[in-house]
Amino acid sequence: MAAPFSNVSASFRTLNLYKKNIICKRRLPCLMVDRWLNRNHLSSSFSSNVISKKDCSKPMGKTYDPAETQEGWYDWWVQKGYFKPLSRDAACQEEFTMLLPPPNITGALHLGHALTGAIQDAIVRWHRMKGHRTLWLPGTDHAGIATHAVVERKLMKEQGKTRHDLGREAFVQEIWKWKKEHGNTITKQMKLLGLSLDWSREYFTLDEKLSEAVTTAFCELFEKGLIYRDNRMINWSCALQSSLSDIEVDNLSVEGPTVLQVPGVEGGVEVGIIHHFAYQVADSDEQIIVATTRLETMLADTAVAVNPKDSRYAHLVGRKVIHPFDRSRPVPIIADSFVDMGFGTGAVKITPGHDAIDYEVGQRHCLPIIDILNNDGTLRKNVPTFGGMNRFVVRKKLKDALSAMGCYHGEHKHAATLPICSRTGDIVEPRLKEQWFLDCREMAQRAMQAVESGQLKITPDYNQIIWWEWLTKTQDWCLSRQLWWGHRIPVYTCMESKKTTCALSEEEAKKQLGSLSVRQDEDVLDTWFSSALLPFSAFGWPQKVGSGSVFSVDCYLLFCKTDTLDLEEFYPQHLMETGHDILFFWVARMVMLSLGLNDRLPFSKIFLHGMVRDAHGRKMSKSLGNVIDPLDIVNGITLEKLHKRLEEGNLNPREINVAHAGLTKDYPKGIAQCGVDALRFSLCSYNVKNVDINFDVTHAESNMRFCNKIWQSFKFILSKFSPEFVPVQDVEPTGFEDGTDLWILSRLSYMVQSCDSHFQTNDLHLVTGALQQFWYQELCDIYIEAVKPIFISDDLKRQELVQQILYRCAETFVLAAAPIMPFLCEELYQRLPQRGIGRSESVCVAEYPKPETFPWYMDYLDSSMKQVQDIIHHIQKLRKEYNIMGSKSHVYLQTDKSFYAEILFHHKTCLCALSRSNEVTILRTTADMVQGCATVYVNPDLKILVDLKGSTIDVEKELNRLHSKKNKLESEKIELDAKLQKLVKFKKIDSQEAGKLKSKITRVDKELEKIIEMTSTLSQNNVR
Repeated sequence: MAAPFSNVSASFRTLNLYKKNIICKRRLPCLMVDRWLNRNHLSSSFSSNVISKKDCSKPMGKTYDPAETQEGWYDWWVQKGYFKPLSRDAACQEEFTMLLPPPNITGALHLGHALTGAIQDAIVRWHRMKGHRTLWLPGTDHAGIATHAVVERKLMKEQGKTRHDLGREAFVQEIWKWKKEHGNTITKQMKLLGLSLDWSREYFTLDEKLSEAVTTAFCELFEKGLIYRDNRMINWSCALQSSLSDIEVDNLSVEGPTVLQVPGVEGGVEVGIIHHFAYQVADSDEQIIVATTRLETMLADTAVAVNPKDSRYAHLVGRKVIHPFDRSRPVPIIADSFVDMGFGTGAVKITPGHDAIDYEVGQRHCLPIIDILNNDGTLRKNVPTFGGMNRFVVRKKLKDALSAMGCYHGEHKHAATLPICSRTGDIVEPRLKEQWFLDCREMAQRAMQAVESGQLKITPDYNQIIWWEWLTKTQDWCLSRQLWWGHRIPVYTCMESKKTTCALSEEEAKKQLGSLSVRQDEDVLDTWFSSALLPFSAFGWPQKVGSGSVFSVDCYLLFCKTDTLDLEEFYPQHLMETGHDILFFWVARMVMLSLGLNDRLPFSKIFLHGMVRDAHGRKMSKSLGNVIDPLDIVNGITLEKLHKRLEEGNLNPREINVAHAGLTKDYPKGIAQCGVDALRFSLCSYNVKNVDINFDVTHAESNMRFCNKIWQSFKFILSKFSPEFVPVQDVEPTGFEDGTDLWILSRLSYMVQSCDSHFQTNDLHLVTGALQQFWYQELCDIYIEAVKPIFISDDLKRQELVQQILYRCAETFVLAAAPIMPFLCEELYQRLPQRGIGRSESVCVAEYPKPETFPWYMDYLDSSMKQVQDIIHHIQKLRKEYNIMGSKSHVYLQTDKSFYAEILFHHKTCLCALSRSNEVTILRTTADMVQGCATVYVNPDLKILVDLKGSTIDVEKELNRLHSKKNKLESEKIELDAKLQKLVKFKKIDSQEAGKLKSKITRVDKELEKIIEMTSTLSQNNVR
């Protein structure tokens, strides 16, 4: 059955009536109708806010203005529906689907986002231009911990309240309010970068449908026995009062005493110190000295361990020591081989409740576990002497108390790595807490097998080894967080019987428990859990096609045949591209949960890019002043504004001083306005497969100049087209009079082949290299310069040929570069004369250049042009030496090789134009040599003679200049000879210094020889 709107001519009223009829009478979900209309680009046809295409009929500006060039295009692209996938019945043989790693709603654009966006958008746009059915799905992550922390800080700053003062429901409402006001900041910034995402499908991880998917996934895994609750060692943030995943913990290395600013502790906390104190052995005069960097944890010690082979303590194993603050609790001395006899005193305090390694020791020896911490980092009230105090305050007081007892044995500098909460800056505490865990072992095994079998490919290849190593050692995943923002764990407890159940809803839980009074688990799920479901949850899982709807067969044919649910159409995806730092926290978990819940891979390829660092290879840090805001590169910023932004941050004075110095050194003149296209081109020009990407702002500034070069040369090309110019459909090279034309078409073909092949392997730096080489070095520096004289000649036929070639080069380049520089290329594409048949409305959906339609590549053309360039180089060198750059000269090529005669025949126009010669002639024999010429050998078979007669050279002036230079060189040689003779006298002739002197003397001799030759040439009568 044909869709009734295949030829859209109905009014908006008719469309609404039809939509109403379908929904009401046939009970088809409204969502499916909307998706069908959107996908077939009907919704934009009836929009009241129609955006017209930008007017490009005005003359091009004098120079490239990135802001003006970018203006207007993005909204037009979105309105036209270019970023939506083609309908399935469209004539496209291949598909390409990709999911954008969802940025946090708290986030603002940083270089990592910009890099990911530039890479992915280039890949997506290339696939779209190849005619593939392409979908790039956008969305944002609710970012449980980050958003929770931001709003709680805002609440304290503005109202002086904590979340507990408001209560759970009111606090969550505050977050939704914040999300509405600020949550789309990064989305706007991604649009500014020109990312061609299908915004009609944008999701948020707390949307109703995605929340349903999270609940369903949890319940299914729970029913399989993979999710369970247990008391285990986890990362704990006292500032957030929640558990943390490993990726939310930063490792800070300190080499010695350092004061860290920690939430809730005035004056900071001194770290990088190891404390030594003694335990008194019970019923003995002996003491055992132990060491710790966390002195407060001694209050939870339940053993002292020594190595069983350590003879110093063999007699004490099995005995007990007295705890100085709880004498009623004897502490045993145990033997365990994990103790390093050579470290410290060889005796180690064991705190199973506050250290992961100590916990394992405690399990081996059945030691009791003492938890001295409250959730907020204060000590429990039952802790003797120090109950209720902050743990870091206790650290200081313990030092004084132990000293007073005579048990403190000093402190020393100690290099350490501290776990820091990435959201709050608090020091993370290892704690035993009852949490929800997911058993990942079987899913991890399947994920490894997928890579091993080749079903799942990871690029770069070295990440496969890391993949296997990590998944082999994978531990059960701690799913729960003690927050109020996020997906609440769907486990319910009967208030009367205390029985629990996992259910999709509270109503279902009441039925299962047979109770009207149930309480849902207070914890929320780790944000990474919902993110790991996105490859299928974002496309409608667990909904199936037609689920929850009753509709007739003809209705199904109308909508579902061309618009099945996205899950069926776009799952699994083809590629997952992201930074290698989240390979395990997100990518591996997507693979595991997709296999565990759907028995299929979420995508077939993984492409991982490196981490962005500054130009010096340092990690970007606000305290170093080396964080680069990509919008500052796009818009430009002064050094003064960069400094002012630092002052408005939350760095301490010392960090501000360091950051100021870093900014002044790296950006003494601020950052120039580069625009989106230059930024994207710069990011793509790095080999992103490397582990680290050292980004240099000057690289973006250089590419801004490249954009301007494209703009200026485009202006030149367009200026050579008359109003009557009509581009031909295909350039036919047969019969061209000049080999330089064939050469540029050969280079154009090579560029097309290079770009296409490198896009296939995601080597974008090689794509940008091919584009720059063609436009800069080949088209602009050689071909355009070579053909300029043609446009002031009377050879109209030749002009027409060159016009067609320039048009083909310009159009092809714009299409080839469009995935990387979309704004500039759209602007230029719209300014090109209309070719008529086969021309697309926008560069977004134009056909990417196909190598098979550019059959002109020839090796011999490259070889001959290299010879031409070599000749030009030597001619220009001679002209510079004789100071005759301002006038043209007659040039002779003395050779008996016919090869050079052929080169001159095919490239004479180019050779004359680029060497500024009015004529180039072949001399077959030395008898034909012309007098009064400057000469140079290109190689043994070719000698160049530049006729000095008729030049604007002032002979007397040049002779005086050469004479002066000759005297200077002779003086320099006398001085060098004297130094060398001095070394000979002292028998240091073989020294390194003597070798340098000999090299300098040789250089001076060659320069003198050249000056003598030039003087002789200029002194000939026929030159005078």
